[in-house]
Amino acid sequence: MVSLNYILNPRIKSMSLTFYSAPMSTASITEAVLAELGIDCERINLDLSAGDAKKPDYLKVNPNGRVPAIVHDGTAIWESSAITMYLGEVFGVDAKLYPALSPQRGEAMKWIAWANITLAEAANRLFQSLPPEQQGDPATNADEKVTSEQKSAIAMEKAKSDLANCLRILDGGLEGRSFLLTEYSLVDTHVQGIVGWIGSMDVDLKPFSHVTGWLQRCYERPAIAKLMAG
Repeated sequence: MVSLNYILNPRIKSMSLTFYSAPMSTASITEAVLAELGIDCERINLDLSAGDAKKPDYLKVNPNGRVPAIVHDGTAIWESSAITMYLGEVFGVDAKLYPALSPQRGEAMKWIAWANITLAEAANRLFQSLPPEQQGDPATNADEKVTSEQKSAIAMEKAKSDLANCLRILDGGLEGRSFLLTEYSLVDTHVQGIVGWIGSMDVDLKPFSHVTGWLQRCYERPAIAKLMAG
């Protein structure tokens, strides 16, 4: 029988959580979410260059052969957006870092999904079009060789245009707000990870004043600042 203490104490539940990570990957988003929540977990670092993510044992956790992934109480969860939403629902509501079931929960899911699908897709196209010395922190799981056609000026300009449109959407969403849901939440934790990667590719964020102000406020969070310093 599951004890009442187990049910009521999120930190006890987190003890059965395993986090699969790798440096310079989208796992950094999950790392920030776990840090904000103060969750203790077993962490397993994979060496992507050595093919750790393609080994049979890990493919049982994530058949995509990518990071991040978590295993909580025996259930594997992959895709950084799904992980953020799951951790938010399980641990974030009581911590005041994720909305309870309500229309605001839908707003949270909207921004997290948009960041992973629309924003990250445009950012990844820009990343692929850049020469290696301008790619910054890849924060990506892409392991395909990039062809010369993908690095063409046309592809780069198209990616920049689409990315600027995404940043205008984000800027509009932040107008009149300090954070995406007014108060800081795991939505900001998640989205700032992708926007930070975009900034590392020498994308000029200054025209988007609401975004730059918000990003600085995110970086001032103790948990985020500690990760960035370490």
